[in-house]
Amino acid sequence: MNMNNQSMLNPTAVGATAVAPTAVAPVQLSHEEVQRYSRHLIMPEVGVAGQKKLKAASVLLIGAGGLGSPLAMYLAAAGIGRLGLVDYDVVDYTNLQRQIIHGTKDVGRLKLDSAKARILDINPHVQVDTYEVPLTSANALEIFAPYDIVIDGTDNFPTRYLTNDACVLLGKPNVYGSIYRFDGQASVFYAKEGPCYRCLFPEPPPPGLVPSCAEGGVLGILPGVIGAIQATEAIKLILGIGDSLIGRLLLYDALTMTMEEVYLRKNPDCPVCGENPTVTELIDYEQFCGVPAHDHSLYQTAVAGETVPTITPQELHARLQRGDRLRLVDVREPHEWDIANLGHLGATLIPKNKVLEQMGELDTATETVVYCRSGARSADAIRTLQQHGFKKLLNLTGGINRWAAEVEHALPQY
Repeated sequence: MNMNNQSMLNPTAVGATAVAPTAVAPVQLSHEEVQRYSRHLIMPEVGVAGQKKLKAASVLLIGAGGLGSPLAMYLAAAGIGRLGLVDYDVVDYTNLQRQIIHGTKDVGRLKLDSAKARILDINPHVQVDTYEVPLTSANALEIFAPYDIVIDGTDNFPTRYLTNDACVLLGKPNVYGSIYRFDGQASVFYAKEGPCYRCLFPEPPPPGLVPSCAEGGVLGILPGVIGAIQATEAIKLILGIGDSLIGRLLLYDALTMTMEEVYLRKNPDCPVCGENPTVTELIDYEQFCGVPAHDHSLYQTAVAGETVPTITPQELHARLQRGDRLRLVDVREPHEWDIANLGHLGATLIPKNKVLEQMGELDTATETVVYCRSGARSADAIRTLQQHGFKKLLNLTGGINRWAAEVEHALPQY
């Protein structure tokens, strides 16, 4: 993480903060619930009064994936009375390495259905509300409104900024988490008491600079660690105990097994929570971030309206069968080449970060098909090459995964 903005540093952390429940109707604990939550009840920091607060609380989870899995299960087990889940994806084999709320039997099933069944199996006393829709500026405020706390389990910048801004406008705490490879981050952004996400990151990174977990990978255990931290922060907010992560960014490194803290402070010039905010309503976050927030199609390669010339696997296969003279260039990493490659078709490996260095190996006169795992990195590589005079370039839509799905079934997908 680039923490160059020293104006955000502040040596003072925020202490215990309690979040009043949206629903104020009194709740009672049944004999079964007393037994179920007995290890909470004997803790003076929780007790019967605290457990009733948890039962009266409502928490919205954005995403039922890597972070959403431990979040949903631990919050349900802890006795949160109402959980909301926002997701519209289906369970895929690639999810099973880290999204532990889903099982092999759930592949192809809506994540919301799988997650809800698991939550109710853990704790049938929890009310589970599901929202099978992409989160957008048109529906975010309505979805967020009934909940006390919103927890960000997203994996893209447009939804992250949308979640932050909606929480600021509604005055709700946003429990933030982020994961990539071996690194994780967590904080609580609550504009009423401290900084928001935009105080730390006023602008998103340039498109393509920060790879997604699908491109860079993630240690399967990592979302369990960060998700558990987020769940802990939510429970502390509800109970009003401990020192919240409001005003602090926790940085976790699984390889060195270390945690560091960066102290944050509210930015008076923040466009959404500052003294003179310029963002007073939700905006177009895909345009703001320059990247799509949602998979509008299974093998999407367009970025923020910008497109590159494309070729589908079926079209490429037909041209190769005809004997057309085509150059195939793989811009993935060497360890991905080892998983599956098109070397038998004459493809060569030039990792995306070495395209400029090795572009002398390419011929501007030869029609070249560039591919990666799913089409995003290859599109970026083509844009780079176009800036240096290359014109005969085609992006393989869906990358090698779509090629394996539609043409060469013997190749594995990952």
